[in-house]
Amino acid sequence: MRSPARLLASLAPLVFTLAVGAQQTPRYHVNVRLVNVFVSVTAPNGAPIAGLTQNDFALAEDGVPQKIAYFERDTSVPLSIVLAIDTSGSVFKDITLEERAARDFVHALLRPYDHLDVIDFNSDVEEVVPFTNDQHRIDDGLRRLTAGPATAFYNAVWLASRRLAPRPGRKVLLIISDGVNTVDGVDYPQALDQAVRGEVMIYSLIDVPIIASAGRSTGGEHAMISLSRGTGGKYYYVEEGNLAAVFHQVSEDLRTQYLISYYPVPRRTESDFRHIELSMTPAAGPAANNYILRYRPGYHAPPSPPLDR
Repeated sequence: MRSPARLLASLAPLVFTLAVGAQQTPRYHVNVRLVNVFVSVTAPNGAPIAGLTQNDFALAEDGVPQKIAYFERDTSVPLSIVLAIDTSGSVFKDITLEERAARDFVHALLRPYDHLDVIDFNSDVEEVVPFTNDQHRIDDGLRRLTAGPATAFYNAVWLASRRLAPRPGRKVLLIISDGVNTVDGVDYPQALDQAVRGEVMIYSLIDVPIIASAGRSTGGEHAMISLSRGTGGKYYYVEEGNLAAVFHQVSEDLRTQYLISYYPVPRRTESDFRHIELSMTPAAGPAANNYILRYRPGYHAPPSPPLDR
């Protein structure tokens, strides 16, 4: 069985040439690459489901069944994480708790081959610490976060996704905010599109005031929830005193993901977006009917070259 590193290296397109008979001249080329799908499986109460095997999963793309080429549980694939912290006025009040909880999270999660990037965003988006696994540099960066009056939320999602896109392995944006965007520039569709194209999973930590508060922005919350659902990530509500527990839940989720990889069946379609569908097979047992699967809903395939004439 090939190692994850060798499989991830094979993300470069493989070109298949399909001939239409010996004497017929029209031919076409279809770009096919290894597609990696990281999936979290949980029980209805949110507890991770461990011990599943390749035979427990069924995979399809745009309704066409696909053969699983590689399967790994408790994946050791490297993590690249952007930790994006909202330091605008509405959220900066919690910065001391966020700094402490984020530091503990980083120390508990990062392995020697994982890397983390820290950005803060208010009126602007600033990279505080570029990708590194040096925990001292990360700790120092978390102590240097600065406040600002406005919130460039969508700009932060877009820029973080751009930073993550060329990274190998698993790509995660962990963002702490109330989701309120008050700066012109990138909008919601653009932010989501960039995350999907970069194969970034968004984990949203939603920092809201008291639930009944008139200052609560349900629009911002819904945006963060939708970004997480649209990228195979997860969202959490951050309430007073529970941030450390939320970081622990994120860590557990990332540690218990499965990696499923496949080479799509070559075909031509009208759209470059391919929908991924994962389900449990009868081999997983009757309890699997209630399992919750989280994974990215699809990907943008590279364009097929024009027909040869």
